[in-house]
Amino acid sequence: MPDVALRSHTRLSAHPVTATARAPLGLPVADLHPALTSGHRLVDVRPQRDRDADGVVAGAIALAPEVAVARLTPGTPTSLRFAEPSSRWVLVGTDGHDAEWLTWHLHAAGVTEARFLLGGARALRTRTPGALPVTEAQRREAAAITAH
Repeated sequence: MPDVALRSHTRLSAHPVTATARAPLGLPVADLHPALTSGHRLVDVRPQRDRDADGVVAGAIALAPEVAVARLTPGTPTSLRFAEPSSRWVLVGTDGHDAEWLTWHLHAAGVTEARFLLGGARALRTRTPGALPVTEAQRREAAAITAH
């Protein structure tokens, strides 16, 4: 009984928020192209068996999900050379759930510009059937490959 009495007299207080602005973590497929043209980088965090079965995401850095956070977070022994706290990653998982989890971990590590693609590669494939050339250079490359 004592802890019931203690709980009834305990007041919950609001914790201070350290960020003044909040951006959604999930990025809809419709917003992917504008995000990429504004400097976000695609990161395919699907397991290799999913990439083999469903194909690659054009223009994406492919990382195994178990190493993605360490590689995308600056200052770790295995960080990508260009990983910075201000890096703007868009993680693409199989269905979005795995990439969301990794995005939360990136935010906890200080990489607060990371996002994940809502619905993952499945939503991307549904929305844009076939290959996804996401930049002008990739469009030219896809056209050159198709022409041969």
